[in-house]
Amino acid sequence: MTVAQPDVTVVIGAYEAMPYLVECLASVEAQTIGPERVEVIAVDDGSTDGTGEYLEEFAERASPRVTVIRQENSGGPSGPRNVGLDKARGRYVFFLDADDRLGPEALERMVAMADRAGTDVVLGRIEGVDRGAPKSMFGRTVERTDVHSSNIMYTLSAQKLFRRALLERHGLRFDESLYTGEDALFTMEAYLRANGVSVVADHTCYYLVGRDDGKHVTKSGSYVLRFDSARLLMDLIADLVPEGPRRDRLMVRPFAITLLPQFGPRFLKDDDRVRRHKLELAKPLTDAHWTEGVARHLKVEERLRLHLVAGQRLGLLLDAVRFTASKKQAPALLERRGRRLYLVYPHFRDRAAGIPDTVYLAEPREARAFPGYRGGGTPTVLRRAARRARRLLTSAKKVTPEARAATAA
Repeated sequence: MTVAQPDVTVVIGAYEAMPYLVECLASVEAQTIGPERVEVIAVDDGSTDGTGEYLEEFAERASPRVTVIRQENSGGPSGPRNVGLDKARGRYVFFLDADDRLGPEALERMVAMADRAGTDVVLGRIEGVDRGAPKSMFGRTVERTDVHSSNIMYTLSAQKLFRRALLERHGLRFDESLYTGEDALFTMEAYLRANGVSVVADHTCYYLVGRDDGKHVTKSGSYVLRFDSARLLMDLIADLVPEGPRRDRLMVRPFAITLLPQFGPRFLKDDDRVRRHKLELAKPLTDAHWTEGVARHLKVEERLRLHLVAGQRLGLLLDAVRFTASKKQAPALLERRGRRLYLVYPHFRDRAAGIPDTVYLAEPREARAFPGYRGGGTPTVLRRAARRARRLLTSAKKVTPEARAATAA
């Protein structure tokens, strides 16, 4: 007898997941979508704490169809996810971490959204439990958007609903050579190749759980791995998005979220060898992808540090990082009758440093927080009309009597 295709395959990669796995699996079984519409593929990645045994017990009694695969430890989350994805039969795939849990009705709502909107990726609102969670992209429910028109690039974790046809069409899989940032690479490519992305913001679909033992599926890795992750994400964006404002905006994600923290307060604790090595690792990234367009999307403090990283100016960079670590507010300098605002971070207008004023120039979205700033507003129709009238009047006054006479003749 042919078994009907499930609507969604829930892929769970599990490593040393007890006791969190208990609530994780309970949240799957409690889904309102209906057990016949769901299949679960759980991959035990060489656990020794009873994770594999509990998965097998669950498979025997659970209402949804559950397949348990047990394997030697792969060293990271990519391997188990790929194994599960290769076995998936559902129209959609959802990647669930074994220490997290689904919200009530999550799968039903996300599948309904994808079917209604015809989109390839659905983000469900995430809530943190004893840890932070992304928020900026969940301001409202959106049936159809894309990575260029929203803030979804700031959530690149794999806990999304993906149309499996999209993943198969483009051969999308997790990079098993990466031990950090593998989900960012996968999700960004899915965003860029998707025929639309939906956002379910009016219902919590996913609970991101902070473990008491501080352990998670993903290994933290050394700083070198962070640079590898940033490089691959930058290269992906450069390969799939032509040069211009759209690419610049997306490049903010790897620069600000992945690369910049390596030159934050922790940089002060690094020894000189590590500091120089980090600059060395950053050089090919900034040479290839750091542009004025990217810089304009950043706050002044972030832009300054990355400008100094790009210039390989270790001494000045240390000064900027110390100021960042102090958590002081940089003084504001207003010029041009309040229409231009500079933030006076270290080495502003220091001739010896030679850092351009534009590095310190606050963009309107940052400058508006400072009293006295008058720039960045969009002119009203009346203001534009008045300016045009003044230009025409000025032009008329510049016409010489001889020219008027010639025109009259």
